[in-house]
Amino acid sequence: MNKKFIIAWALIFVAWFLGSFVVHGVLLHSDYAQLPNLFRTEADAQKYFPLMILAHVILSGALVWIYARGAEAKPWVAQGVRFGIVVALLTVVPNYMIYFVVQPMPGNMVLKQIVYDGVLMVILGMIVAWLYRTAAKTA
Repeated sequence: MNKKFIIAWALIFVAWFLGSFVVHGVLLHSDYAQLPNLFRTEADAQKYFPLMILAHVILSGALVWIYARGAEAKPWVAQGVRFGIVVALLTVVPNYMIYFVVQPMPGNMVLKQIVYDGVLMVILGMIVAWLYRTAAKTA
């Protein structure tokens, strides 16, 4: 771990946490409210909020670590978009598909989750690629 990694980890954490709030706390809030038997109440969820923070810390560190190991001397925008798409195909898409199979979730909501979190992942990929752009040029 070096200074660049720690800074990237912190910035990706903030971006991911805020992006997740926009996706799940704003864009999908009304969808989730229609399924009270599948989701905790907001008051109940607050009791577990430290776990949400810890999860985002872990996700962010892993995302930066993986990107930093594979950054190439190529244009950072395209590399970030590709990385975001691949991570979304590895995580976002199959996870929501699996949840759809095991939980009675409306298909249109699952599609929104996939699209919104997929877009967020591409944005995060571009951010981490931008943070490592000079490293990729000299690699």
